Amino acid sequence: MLEIAQVELKPALEVARTAPIQQAPNGVCYASFGQTQLSATDLERMVQAVPQTIATALNRKAYYFVPLTLGESNESGPSAANSSDVMIAPDFTTELGDLATCHRNVNFNGAEYVFISTRLMQDRFALAFEFYINVGHHFVDAVGVPESFLNLVWSQAEANVRGETSQDAWEQRAKAIGAPQSPQISSRGSALSTNIIDEKARTEYVEAAFADSIAIYLLSLTVDFDYTELREREYPLLAAQALAERLRHVAQLFPPNAGHEFSIRYRRRNG
Repeated sequence: MLEIAQVELKPALEVARTAPIQQAPNGVCYASFGQTQLSATDLERMVQAVPQTIATALNRKAYYFVPLTLGESNESGPSAANSSDVMIAPDFTTELGDLATCHRNVNFNGAEYVFISTRLMQDRFALAFEFYINVGHHFVDAVGVPESFLNLVWSQAEANVRGETSQDAWEQRAKAIGAPQSPQISSRGSALSTNIIDEKARTEYVEAAFADSIAIYLLSLTVDFDYTELREREYPLLAAQALAERLRHVAQLFPPNAGHEFSIRYRRRNG
């Protein structure tokens, strides 16, 4: 096997075959391999936070929590890779950390294995969010977006609500709205401003926003966090009230499993 800095790398499929697979009570299949620095209790609680209704759509998928995942992506997507190219490090070194990626998806024999690098994450917040972002996108790929959520998100976009939940959602929303057409004249003689809607971008926007909302909702079931912790510099974060509307809607669609609680708390500034 390839060796870097005294750590023997193993092919991802070998890890998939040898690491004991577990199934959480909600049905999600997962495994742990190597020095992940993640306790079995914390891992089980994180996986079990996925509501049963979402977990059911994740059939033929297994999530492997490993120290580091190394492998180039291919043309099928930013996280997809050839099975022979993905290698797993059973421990962390600085040199390997510089080469590793947050996750890679490997397809083999009709199943999909998702390898998540636990040692690239700063804390439990970051690790849980990485896992839930994968879950959110996998659910959307399998099931799609309910019309009720589509209507909610699009009404917010049409109202020009500030910000978004991810770079993808922000960019696709801008493409979907498009450039204004020539003003139309109403029956009362006033000018009506209309936009050319890019339907492909709108679909991609709504899918990204739904996956993001699922991930943030699941994160809230696992970790107490301040909304501003989701902020990134490349785009403005979605207005808190708009996100709260999305999360409440997702919670109605996918009620929490026993032992998990969903709540939104607003903090008032003093003075």
